[in-house]
Amino acid sequence: MTSDANQPHLKRVLGRRDLVLLFVVAVFNLNVVPSIATNGGVTIWLWLISLALFFWPQGIAVIELAHRYPGEGGVYLWAKEMFGGFHGFLSGWCYWTNNMLYVPTIMLYFVGVSVFVLGPNHAALADNKTFALGTSVMLLLALAALNIVGLGVGKWINNLGAIGTGVAAAVLIVLGLVMTYKNGLTVTAVDFRIPNDPHFLLNTFGVICFALVGLELASIMGDEIKDPRRTLPGAVLAGGVISGLLYIAVTLTLLVAIGRSGIGVLQGIVQAVAKMAGQFGLAWIIPAFAFMLSISIAGIASAWLGGSARIPFVAGLDSYMPAWLGRVHPRYVTPYAALIVHVTISILLCVVFFRLSSVQAAFQTMLSLAVVLQLVPYVYVFAALLKIAVRTPDGAGVYGRAVLFLAGASGLVTTILGIGLQYFPPQLVTSLHTYEWEMVGGTVFFVGLALFFFFVYGRLKEPQLESARPT
Repeated sequence: MTSDANQPHLKRVLGRRDLVLLFVVAVFNLNVVPSIATNGGVTIWLWLISLALFFWPQGIAVIELAHRYPGEGGVYLWAKEMFGGFHGFLSGWCYWTNNMLYVPTIMLYFVGVSVFVLGPNHAALADNKTFALGTSVMLLLALAALNIVGLGVGKWINNLGAIGTGVAAAVLIVLGLVMTYKNGLTVTAVDFRIPNDPHFLLNTFGVICFALVGLELASIMGDEIKDPRRTLPGAVLAGGVISGLLYIAVTLTLLVAIGRSGIGVLQGIVQAVAKMAGQFGLAWIIPAFAFMLSISIAGIASAWLGGSARIPFVAGLDSYMPAWLGRVHPRYVTPYAALIVHVTISILLCVVFFRLSSVQAAFQTMLSLAVVLQLVPYVYVFAALLKIAVRTPDGAGVYGRAVLFLAGASGLVTTILGIGLQYFPPQLVTSLHTYEWEMVGGTVFFVGLALFFFFVYGRLKEPQLESARPT
């Protein structure tokens, strides 16, 4: 992003507590745990591997690159500074378009959970396409309006979401511990062995890496953090540790509570609580739990919607995309144009995928395509660490060369592997042909648009920008 004094400046409203809660609500997403846990106890090993080879390097990268290149844009800004304009744009574009796909999956999960607020008898509503689409659209519009009003208001949705996530996870884990104490363990060592046909696990590894992203989200809003160089490192550490522990604990609880065969990808969390609460005569807590979890999901959607919309905002300022995307609201000083575009495209994608697939199949396909697009920026992030590690030390960073090289190499290999494995279908996909068509077609479509905007639209804008500059 340029440093022109005439460029709009956003308000610094995010403190350390806000960042820790933002990381928890962004990284620890309960909505992806059921689809991961359906593969059984072996996924615990995948969690541990991903935490060591991807999540730890991610924390190192965020702290190092945010220290060297503070400012609005995060992965967009870092790739641009390290590798040039096109690579910065492609990194930011994939990050943004991933969220246009990921936010609708959150909407589907919200639908699957919120129907339990009405009582278990209404659970079938989640499979009704008209109901699911209508509810998703209304929530998207509401979250967009709150984020347009500003992070000063929108951050409280994120914070409430983090609190809701913590409470929902705590209730689930406590019930699981009580159930284990009374009934004993229902999982054995056999459940943690690699299956004879492990190809379904290949897709899961990429989804786990995807589930662990989010530490970079605050850096995308770098101009809105109070004293970012002092605030960010501690918040990354706290948010990362909390999120990693919660993921493993919740996965184990689901397996103990209902077993891998009984886990639904959209309603698995509530199903687990319903089963355990029913055994203890506590069925009355199910609507309350579903309500708390719904708040958590809304917070997750708000965090990713508000954060990723900053990418087209800075791209508009850099003239790689239409300049009006860089507009800020005259009253609330927020990137309202980028937010409106993001929500509009997410709604259209919901309509398209619902027409092609069932609700659950649409969830799986959108999630897999979102994983591919989300991990592309991390190729640049970890390559940047390697580039910093091999060049002459300049004393401007946080970590030494050995740490940067180890984190960069580990993260880069894991990221590339995670991208490639997404083209293997997940376990619940019923039509391999449709899945592969949607995955390949979706990837080509979004990358093709990136090439158009940078090499065609951006080049057409250059003469206009040159003529507009004062002589």
